[in-house]
Amino acid sequence: MSQDELTFRAAYWPVLLLRALPALALAAFITFSSDHSPALGLVAFGIFAILSGLITAGLGARALRGPAARLRTNAIAQGALTVVAGVAALLARDGGVLVLLYVVSVWAVVTGFLELVAGLRSRGRVPGATDAITIGALTVVLAVAFLLVPPDLVVPYGGVEQREGQLTAPVVAVGLLGAYAAIVGVFLVIAALSMKWGTSTPAATSAADAPRTIESAS
Repeated sequence: MSQDELTFRAAYWPVLLLRALPALALAAFITFSSDHSPALGLVAFGIFAILSGLITAGLGARALRGPAARLRTNAIAQGALTVVAGVAALLARDGGVLVLLYVVSVWAVVTGFLELVAGLRSRGRVPGATDAITIGALTVVLAVAFLLVPPDLVVPYGGVEQREGQLTAPVVAVGLLGAYAAIVGVFLVIAALSMKWGTSTPAATSAADAPRTIESAS
């Protein structure tokens, strides 16, 4: 492992961990909220997107150095578009389910494609490229799922206790957003820790091999 790669890993794993925090917070908020209205979905997504976008465009772009320097422009574009989507969601928080489906699906298509392409282009050359491919693919899947939700969806159901209710488009959309955030958040934590531990492996190996090398020489 080259020194440039070690430097990149040491600088970038905290960015992955920070990116996980807004996603996990969004997942927890949606999970424990009884309100799955379009307004809540837009506000929750808006806050998540602004925080995530600032981390990606700011800290992420700054940490992209060495073999990953070529991805800096992509990270800035992805982060900026995410912030714009978050601001749009907050401004249109009273727009209803159509706005929720539109804003999230457009954001997911564009940013998911950007991250997916960046990962594919840097695979084999930049540490964490596979992680970018996975996150990009998950984001594109979210876009497809949102596009498949009928805005007028209303499905009556009865629970075990025979309590009647309805499964509506806002409930499905907000639930999908929460599931996506949970999966991506957990994945980012794993990716961050894997990259962090990868920075110490070569050093530890060298330290362990040093005595053997000296003994062999003597």
